[in-house]
Amino acid sequence: MHKDTDSTFLPVALRISGRKIVIVGGGRVGLHKATILSRFTSDATVVSPQFREGFEQLPFRLVRKTYEPADLQGAFLVYVCTENEALNRRVKADAEAAGALASVCDNPALCDFISPAIHREGDVCVAVTSNARDVRRSIRVRDRIADLAATDATLLE
Repeated sequence: MHKDTDSTFLPVALRISGRKIVIVGGGRVGLHKATILSRFTSDATVVSPQFREGFEQLPFRLVRKTYEPADLQGAFLVYVCTENEALNRRVKADAEAAGALASVCDNPALCDFISPAIHREGDVCVAVTSNARDVRRSIRVRDRIADLAATDATLLE
């Protein structure tokens, strides 16, 4: 396991079509990740004993239950979004055992991948990352790109 300061993330675009994506956690962070993910796919499963208001508007399969390792069987990507650090670590270990990549939200040291700040217009997608060190700065840069694209229609053509 690397220390957070030793982590280096490679920005890549992953093919998710036909791949199993699981979000564990139905709270605020899970809803945030699920909302972003819904801009790219309608095929994901969210596992949680309870769901924050807003999940029902998303196109995902909601499974109202306590997490168990079998929930990750066949998963490609796992977003770990519970508010329980011990459970997050367990889900991360289970994802690793299942051969899935995991993003433990709010804990970059445990992540196999991180979610960048994203601006998308049609097929053009701009992702801004700070290697999980300065999320607010990534968001500011993404927003500046979005503003620039809004004022210059040819920018993202």
